[in-house]
Amino acid sequence: MTFIQAIIIGLIQGVTELFPISSLGHSVLLPALFGWNNIVRSQTSQESFYLAFLVGLHCATALALLIFYRQKWMAIIKGFFKTLKTRKVNTSDERLAWLLVTATIPAGIIGLLFEHSLRVLFAKPLAAAIFLTINGLILFIGEQYRKRALKNTPKRSLSRLEYREAGVVGVAQILALFAGISRSGITMVAGLVRGLDHEDAANFSFLLATPIILAAGIYKLPDLLGSDGAGIRGQVLIGSIVAGIAAYFSVKFLTKYFETKTLMPFAIYCLVVGGLMIVRFA
Repeated sequence: MTFIQAIIIGLIQGVTELFPISSLGHSVLLPALFGWNNIVRSQTSQESFYLAFLVGLHCATALALLIFYRQKWMAIIKGFFKTLKTRKVNTSDERLAWLLVTATIPAGIIGLLFEHSLRVLFAKPLAAAIFLTINGLILFIGEQYRKRALKNTPKRSLSRLEYREAGVVGVAQILALFAGISRSGITMVAGLVRGLDHEDAANFSFLLATPIILAAGIYKLPDLLGSDGAGIRGQVLIGSIVAGIAAYFSVKFLTKYFETKTLMPFAIYCLVVGGLMIVRFA
């Protein structure tokens, strides 16, 4: 892997991990589109330098999220340990802490068991293009459902989300194990379906992504430090710096964007790009 490739992939990873257009899908499609055959071959290998490279990018993305939400995370962690002491949930931060725990468990368990197998199995350009198109349909249908639901029921705040509903959002994350399905997109749609507005759905999605992405990166860190990472650690460093910076400014932009805007532009993007990629790789 060259340093130019590392910078390009790092930039794309940092943006698409948070934009609801699937970082994993783009990390599969772009090397194939650019003709980076060494990376394409590595994607479906059990011992993959490319997957080891992505570990570093995931850790950088999670770090960017932690920095952006640092004050919120301090309040959440403080609230979590307070509930362990008092055995009561009294504040919104304490409740949010347990909502995040509830939503993290399903994807954490399934990801631990099947993440590597699914990534190797579906890390093919045509499969990623198909799932990216499906992601666009999910975003589109979610927006249409939310629009109709608003006519009958008012929006709900995040503080009123039930624990079982947080579990539903967590289960939805499992679909992001398929290259082309966006983690942020699927969790936002799940939140919208449960009555959250776009701003709350986005913030919950980004907070929820932080421990999942960080845990996945740490769990796979031995791959990067082992033989799979040999010869690319400089590229990992450069790519991770780029990914972290891109992720920070992406979440900063998106939290403002979703105060007034919807998922529809991203739905259109996924449908158009996914369709074109299906034609290209079919």
